[in-house]
Amino acid sequence: MTLAPLQLDELWDFGDAAASEGRLVAAAAAATDDDERAELETQIARALGLQARYARAHAVLDTVTGQAPAAAVRVALERGRLHNSAGDAQGAIVHFRRAADAAASAGLVFLYVDALHMLAIADPSNGDRHTAAAFAALEDVTDARTQRWRVSLHNNAGWAAMAAGRHGDALVSFHAARADAARWGTAQQIEWADESLAECRAALGDEA
Repeated sequence: MTLAPLQLDELWDFGDAAASEGRLVAAAAAATDDDERAELETQIARALGLQARYARAHAVLDTVTGQAPAAAVRVALERGRLHNSAGDAQGAIVHFRRAADAAASAGLVFLYVDALHMLAIADPSNGDRHTAAAFAALEDVTDARTQRWRVSLHNNAGWAAMAAGRHGDALVSFHAARADAARWGTAQQIEWADESLAECRAALGDEA
């Protein structure tokens, strides 16, 4: 059994990784399906990583035993996130590529796009290519939660353009992120999109 993203959304508060860890631990303990438990364990590792408890997070991933493709993809994804957060972008890229390949082979579009969006972050020199592949994967998707990735993809592209000094390109991406946040996203994503637009407009004003 593969966990639906909305099920995980109910357990996650990315502003409070410790509390999220507690909910995920409880959910994993209560799970009766081995593959569901395995996916939850990968999210426990993610919560630990957000608390910079990297060794413990890797140890949790070492114990994941689920056989479903989604569990294997999530193990690779979370390994990559741990390496990236610890400053090892090259190590992260290896795991994100593994996650993307496995997700593509299994037809797991949500996780495939997740892996590509992380590749764009860890491998910025190829970020445009990874982001384009992610958008292509979303073309025929009807699931609203999966389409929500558009917000993050546009937002990340915007900040990459800002970092490169391409503020005009960034503004286009942030406008697209705002539009997709209104269509597919959350109230928090709309707020973040507005903040990104304001910062980008301020940067453009400074250039005038």
